[in-house]
Amino acid sequence: MNVKSICLGAFALSALSGVTFAGVLDEPSNMQPFFTDAGMKTMKSDADFKAAWGAMSKDKRDAMKKECNDAAMSKPHAEFCVKVHQLGGNS
Repeated sequence: MNVKSICLGAFALSALSGVTFAGVLDEPSNMQPFFTDAGMKTMKSDADFKAAWGAMSKDKRDAMKKECNDAAMSKPHAEFCVKVHQLGGNS
């Protein structure tokens, strides 16, 4: 086989697989409504969190629920996922 083709194929595969690791919980624009600060360190109150959750599209909420139910994806967002589960996201 051509070495150039093998390298190109390996690069394409790694690029595609890298995209799958980034999820909806890793997208700052999706997470910002749930935090009080720009650095996203302090979560909003339960009432404000619930209001932000309700304002999101069902597709985004479903994607967040799915990622929060995945142990590997939810680990870096544990505090957020606890609140998602409190809102019924663990179903």
